[in-house]
Amino acid sequence: MTISRSNEYLYSLLKELLKLPNETEWVEFKHNNDDPKEIGEYISALSNSAPLVGKECAYVIWGVNNENHEIVGTSFKPANTRHKQQELESWLLQKIDPRIDFHFYELTTDQNLLIVILEVQAAHFKPVRFDGTEYIRIGSYTKKLCDFPEKESRLWLTFNKTPFEQQIAAENISAEEVLNLIDYPAYFELTNKNLPEDRTGILFALKADDLIKSTDSGLWNITNFGAILFAKQLKDFSHLSRKAVRVIQYTGINRIETLKEIAGNKGYAVGYNALMDHLKTLFPSREKIGPAFRQEISVYPFVAVRELVVNALIHQDFSLKGTGPTIELFSDRIEITNPGIPLVDTQRFLDIPPKSRNEKLASFMRRIGICEERGSGIDKVVYETEVYQLPAPLFEQTDNHTRVVLFAHKNYRNISIEDRVRACYLHCCLKYVDREFMNNTSLRERFGMDVRNSAMISRLIKQALDAKQIEIYDETVGPKAMRYIPWWARIGRG
Repeated sequence: MTISRSNEYLYSLLKELLKLPNETEWVEFKHNNDDPKEIGEYISALSNSAPLVGKECAYVIWGVNNENHEIVGTSFKPANTRHKQQELESWLLQKIDPRIDFHFYELTTDQNLLIVILEVQAAHFKPVRFDGTEYIRIGSYTKKLCDFPEKESRLWLTFNKTPFEQQIAAENISAEEVLNLIDYPAYFELTNKNLPEDRTGILFALKADDLIKSTDSGLWNITNFGAILFAKQLKDFSHLSRKAVRVIQYTGINRIETLKEIAGNKGYAVGYNALMDHLKTLFPSREKIGPAFRQEISVYPFVAVRELVVNALIHQDFSLKGTGPTIELFSDRIEITNPGIPLVDTQRFLDIPPKSRNEKLASFMRRIGICEERGSGIDKVVYETEVYQLPAPLFEQTDNHTRVVLFAHKNYRNISIEDRVRACYLHCCLKYVDREFMNNTSLRERFGMDVRNSAMISRLIKQALDAKQIEIYDETVGPKAMRYIPWWARIGRG
């Protein structure tokens, strides 16, 4: 790991560190201690302590008296130190996980005294381990992190303050490795940019969009943002592998017998079109008879499914481990589930613009045409289900997930009262956000019913009123002119 640090910079750094009144959680002074195991523990402890005190780097200084910070010189020479016939730095690299940036520097003072500075990068997205154990600094002592749960909790909270997109998926890798891991041709195609002729131009463009970051060492970090969108293989990034989209098809209406299961492995931007093409092949179809021909059409509106899939991708909670977006196809419905409870009340999905945990991800998906403009997606979902005259979609919240269910066609008489009332409510919401009002006629047309069924629709409206899902807009008009608004609209009108 070759980091360019000028002697001027190192002398200035040493001068500032010597001003510290004593050893801290991010600085350790040593004389000649060259025990490889202790150095590995220092790297873990200092890396984990640095973010707790707001430092980007932490340091071990050899050749300084621990008590009075007097420069005494050291006999420790990292380049000449071996552990079991292996170079010290090479051995440490094998024992440190995740891989972080650290480097030894040697300085010779005017008095011909040798000083060694070990610079250690702060931990980013998870605690750093040495030989399988996480360490932390408690004052000037190195301790096991597991023995100090309060420190461990604070450390994870520190990681969580950094947005998921800005966290690091792969650290300190070469330019060649970046281009092997990231599908950069897809990036230039989707963003309508010309592919640069050289590697420098490619890396510059990826860096400008925050897909990668340069390091002081001249190497590169791939951000979660870059990996989750443009990974050739998500399995190459261990903590993102479970975020791949899973598609499961069942034979019936339950999960007893699985017909087919496929787990995607590409970044979301790279693999989105292939995912949607695959879903098309799994959708059942029905025959529509026109005036002059028969036509096979999908049971589910593709536009609605597309919106729900992309919503599951961009609104998921990436902090939940071991779970990712799932699309399940049953004989009578589709369930689309993503990790994380919704940030908006499920009853207000249609009228309130969605709040995203991952705004940068959502913005980029809009930019490349995958995601709809803010707030328009659920409107389309409800509208399309009405055009197809399907039961209303169901928006659910579980303990740790958000689920949306699309139902296949049912005759009105086979739809439960609860589902009819939900359809009435969502139709009323859709009308209201379009600055119109629901009435008996509009709801009857939503279900594709003849005017002779007006009384049946009137009963449904009464049931929705009793359930307090809708309200009468103006009670002074006669029954035939009655119009309705969602329950929340009255609040909004003050």
